[in-house]
Amino acid sequence: MKSLKEIIENYFSKRTLPYWCVLLADALIILVSGLFVYWAFYRGAALQRNFWPLIKVFALYLAVSMVFFRLFRTYAGILRYSSFIDLLRIVYAMGFAMVVCFGLHYAIYGLPESWFAHLTGRVIVLIFVLAIILMWFERVIIKVLYDSAFETSATTNVFIYGIRAGGIGVAKFINGEKPMRYKLRGFITHDPSLRASGTRLMGVPIYDVDDSLPAYLVKKGIGAVLVSPARIERFREDTALQDYIIKSKVRILFASSAQEWDKDSISSGGITLKEVNVEDLLPRDQISIDMDSVAAVLKGARVLITGSAGSIGSEIVRQVSSFGPSEMMLIDSAESPQHDIRLMMRKEYPSVKATTLVTSITNEDRMEAIFRDFRPEFVFHAAAYKHVPMMEDNPSESIQNNVYGTKVLSDLSVKYGVKKFVMISTDKAVNPTNVMGCSKRICEIYVQSLNNAEVDGKIEGHTQFVTTRFGNVLGSNGSVIPIFEKQIKEGGPVTVTHPDIIRYFMLIPEACKLVLEAGTKGNGGEIFVFDMGKPVRIADLARRMIELSGAKGVEIKFTGLRDGEKLYEELLSEQETTKPSFHEKIRIAEVRQYDFAEVSKEIDELISISHEYDDLKTVAAMKRLVPEYVSNHSAFSVLDK
Repeated sequence: MKSLKEIIENYFSKRTLPYWCVLLADALIILVSGLFVYWAFYRGAALQRNFWPLIKVFALYLAVSMVFFRLFRTYAGILRYSSFIDLLRIVYAMGFAMVVCFGLHYAIYGLPESWFAHLTGRVIVLIFVLAIILMWFERVIIKVLYDSAFETSATTNVFIYGIRAGGIGVAKFINGEKPMRYKLRGFITHDPSLRASGTRLMGVPIYDVDDSLPAYLVKKGIGAVLVSPARIERFREDTALQDYIIKSKVRILFASSAQEWDKDSISSGGITLKEVNVEDLLPRDQISIDMDSVAAVLKGARVLITGSAGSIGSEIVRQVSSFGPSEMMLIDSAESPQHDIRLMMRKEYPSVKATTLVTSITNEDRMEAIFRDFRPEFVFHAAAYKHVPMMEDNPSESIQNNVYGTKVLSDLSVKYGVKKFVMISTDKAVNPTNVMGCSKRICEIYVQSLNNAEVDGKIEGHTQFVTTRFGNVLGSNGSVIPIFEKQIKEGGPVTVTHPDIIRYFMLIPEACKLVLEAGTKGNGGEIFVFDMGKPVRIADLARRMIELSGAKGVEIKFTGLRDGEKLYEELLSEQETTKPSFHEKIRIAEVRQYDFAEVSKEIDELISISHEYDDLKTVAAMKRLVPEYVSNHSAFSVLDK
């Protein structure tokens, strides 16, 4: 039983038009419809003479209608949100009421020769048809008046890109917002079957994606284009459409489910609108990962992660934490970022036992103690010096940190029975042209040859060593996008090394998911390379960022290739150099195999040479170990002659 308070709130709520008001209005419509139709047929004298008998008959019609109003709940909907379904309910209710009234009329009155005998079936039909029309009109008028009342000067005119279920869903969402933030003025589509001249959807035009679109954006005063969730990937591919919109100084918002965006997006009613940045517009394919199988492997395991405070390492920490490992050991040499990771773990994953240590992977004694006490089952090795120009100036440190650190961790993994060792590498290890890329290639060589030595029985151990390679990740520390953003805020210029330089990009979470799947599913000895999608011209990226920012007078300045920098990175998934794996986005590199004994000896010599801090001598030793290493725009090019 509902309380009196609940009944009052239901029927006298200020948030919506009360139920009794809707019922009263519909009841008046039935009475007015009856009187009007009778007057139309018999005029005023007959209406005046038979007024009270008519009121009794129409009251009977009203009582019958009320029964069907209740059955079909025609009054229950919020009138300002009325839809076709609500209008259809009125038709059903009035249709059944009309049939019942026919029956009651002839059952009660028969066919007497009285005033009522003149109310033929045609008149009864007209009464109910008119009532339906007036009830429809009532709801439409209320909806229009309500929308107009909440449309303010701050309401933004918008087009929606996408016209099928996703686009219509977005349209309904923005139409239902109160106060209104967006007013729908049209749809945009590539669909040739639905973009014909004059075609309309939800009362607004459908526009073609062509050269005339910018003119329509201006003519309709469009302030934003909302992209349907189902058309985001298609939108990313259409740079021409992006240019039309951006150059028209129109905002772009992606619509999606609320859980897909961050706290800075605008969410309501299960739909989120997020203003795009340049990362959102980069073309990339959706990557599907079997995270359930990854979770099954890592749940309850002891996991050690190096470089845990870095861009890649910190994301691996987050993803592994979500799988419920029994314990985690997090290692990084950067104190402040590592402190942030400690706070993040306490706040977001309080149930995961995690130890955060500030130390270097090159501290062999410390690493030995960690492996001896912690006994990790899985090691994810993300710690490395990664900046190309910096490593060109510091080749000895590149060897001592990247190569020696990897060797220490790999040897300890074998010694203490780690199940799987996953090393994070880079596309710059493919035909390296710089010190950093070559140092990572040497790391690959060492762990792969160590794995093969275990398999061949030359070394006692069962650790599976897996390497994962990928290119640039969006938003990583020191990546090009944050640098461009800073330069734009400062008024420019935005510095690009070469007009034709291109790079591959991937989202950090996607890259780390691929790392986890490759790492847990690999059998050992593989070098997995990721399909990074389509390359992006950096000059185009800079131009797009300037346009999206709305900044005026910011120029692009070409500074020339930096030491060791390639004009383009090697494609990571060439069919002739890779073979397929368990995932379409992950392939296995076919690389030269090395004998572990020889490799181990050469790497020991290389590490020893690095402590002499003779850059040419160190790089020369690197080139002997990796003969495909040919320096580019570097002082070390003299060694290639």
